[in-house]
Amino acid sequence: MGGGFDLTQCVREPIHLLGGVQSYGALIAIRAGEIAVTSANAERMLGVAGLAGTPATRLLDVDQLAALEGLADADTGQTAMMPVTTTAEAGAGRFDVTVHRCDGMLVLEFEPAGAAHDFPAIYTPIRQALIRLQMAATVVEACRAAVREVRAITGYDRVVAYRFESLDGAGEVIAEDVAEGGEPWLGLWFPASDIPPQARRLYERNWIRVIADVDDATARLSGPLDLSMSVLRTVSPFHLEYLRNIGVRSSMSVSLLSGGRLWGLIACHGRTPTTLTPQVRAACEFFGVALSLHLAALREREQAAARDRSRTLIARLLETASAGPSGVWPLDPDGMARVIACDAVLIRAEGRVTVHGADPGPELVDALLAAVPHAGSMWHSDRLGEDVPALAALSPGVCGALVLPSGPDGDLIVWLRGERTVPRRWATDPAEPVVPGPHGRRLTPRGSTAVFLASVRGRSLPWSSNDLAMAVELGRAVVGIAVTHARRVSVLNGELSRSNVDLDAFAHAAAHDLKEPLRGIANTATFIVEDTADELDEVTARRLASIQRLAERMDELLNALLYYSRLGRTELHRRSLDLSEAVTRALEVAGPRLREAGVSIGMPGPGTTVTADPVLFDQVLVNLLVNAAKYARPDGPRLVSVTGGPELVVRDNGIGMPPHLREQAFQLFRRLHPATAGYDGSGAGLAIVRRIVERHGGQVWAEESPGGGTTIRATFPEPGRDLQ
Repeated sequence: MGGGFDLTQCVREPIHLLGGVQSYGALIAIRAGEIAVTSANAERMLGVAGLAGTPATRLLDVDQLAALEGLADADTGQTAMMPVTTTAEAGAGRFDVTVHRCDGMLVLEFEPAGAAHDFPAIYTPIRQALIRLQMAATVVEACRAAVREVRAITGYDRVVAYRFESLDGAGEVIAEDVAEGGEPWLGLWFPASDIPPQARRLYERNWIRVIADVDDATARLSGPLDLSMSVLRTVSPFHLEYLRNIGVRSSMSVSLLSGGRLWGLIACHGRTPTTLTPQVRAACEFFGVALSLHLAALREREQAAARDRSRTLIARLLETASAGPSGVWPLDPDGMARVIACDAVLIRAEGRVTVHGADPGPELVDALLAAVPHAGSMWHSDRLGEDVPALAALSPGVCGALVLPSGPDGDLIVWLRGERTVPRRWATDPAEPVVPGPHGRRLTPRGSTAVFLASVRGRSLPWSSNDLAMAVELGRAVVGIAVTHARRVSVLNGELSRSNVDLDAFAHAAAHDLKEPLRGIANTATFIVEDTADELDEVTARRLASIQRLAERMDELLNALLYYSRLGRTELHRRSLDLSEAVTRALEVAGPRLREAGVSIGMPGPGTTVTADPVLFDQVLVNLLVNAAKYARPDGPRLVSVTGGPELVVRDNGIGMPPHLREQAFQLFRRLHPATAGYDGSGAGLAIVRRIVERHGGQVWAEESPGGGTTIRATFPEPGRDLQ
């Protein structure tokens, strides 16, 4: 094989087309009654010369051939075996024949017949082993019982149970029974490269694989043949070298399957050549099937208990959600984190994003939502950086994601898990499974005397089948709640439409029916003053002036009330606004008031932007600038400045607000200073500002300016993001 080693050769090797069988048995393949393919040792072992191209009846009589044909068609897998006696021409030899079909041919594999008492001798220990196996209460206990029983039945020096972390991942030895003096492998991990993908596929098709002697001289076939289902199939040179380098002369592997996929192996190693009879192989295969079923039952029992716990939590969530308001996301993120263990839950609903738990930040959340697959079906990964390279920057904070579409408009629930650093004891360096050994750079795994310690990085805790099942169940529940809430929203929309009609009627009445007599009162008072100006005494003139002033005040209040009521129904047209330009527009309205009050304005720096509805944002600026003029300080320089960034900041050095009254200042018609003190206005300005800011999904509050005065801060978040 030369002095070097290319691991990719092992991965690409067609191990089902190696063109030979192990020489302790012989193979013939029959097409249309004639022998089409033979192994090089067939004539010698079966006692007939010149087999190729001759009738199969030279070896077996018609009845036996018919029985083998029927057995092959019965689809009994590798247990399709029967004893035969060859023809007189072939010396009437006794053989055990394993049969299957391949490439349109009937493939017969002959092995010297075992002793007649083999089956009774095997049946009793297998039956007792199965009884003991059923007593195991956990997966590890069952595997411990299995390795003991298999070693007792077969006599191998080491038997281990080996569990894969994933379909294509590394494996861990979880149970072991080893002869005295053998080094322990329990707890060791072996790299995924030890069992390449094509080997794993064959393990899924064949329950059992036996290698009688690593130094066996392969019996070559006379023609090409797919040996995927062959019990005698020869062995890859790479695998033979692997076994020699760990001191193994013979081996057997029994597949442990879950849902038809390879879950693990029972691996047996002998220090000397070991040939198992077909009966013993069949018993071990049967034991592997029974163990697979028992392990599946144990895992299902554990998963059922976990599902019951999760369903209880889901039921509580649904109970709360069903009674909750219709206009908000119906499920509690904290509750969903308990249904499926995670570090954070991300919810996108109706364009808004909520992150509960360890928030990775807006940029990484946006990258995650843009990159993970979420088109109609659930998706998951416990190695995001490998599966979606664009998300490698998320590690170590986020290494796993379970994505559940929850609505037709891109609504999602995403459970996130951070990196789980797991120390492991490896039988060889997982980063370099090919190391210098007795034969140069070869496949040379090491044992416990040279354990390589390494931590798994870039991986999260894997999403279990229970996690996936609960996500699906939660998804169905969310759809059910959505339907219920949609019906409730439909009813509420009808009521809202009726309320809007009433509100429009009120607005019309306020604009016309109420303001018309108000104007009449004001005009009448004015006419009286004009017609009898020289005849009125001082008290009457003062009272008429009060009527005019109160009528004007009532008109201002009605106008403010009308505007405030319409804000809740105003459709937003957000766009990116240059803050300096917006302030310039606001000064067209508020500028005269500022100049009259002698207030100087500090403009925002160039390039500052805010995302908002331009008309409503102008109203915010106008109200805040007018307030700065209304409540300017009585002496000294009077200043107001507007700055931007993460939030809009309008800061003045006016008379300020008492700390305990700042929140009240945002209530409709709430004035902190009486009109008699010289401060005019309706008391609606800050209430309108808060209504507009909250319509944009933001917040507004007041605080003291450095050196005195008032600072108003308002946030205008990007649409669709809400952090908890």
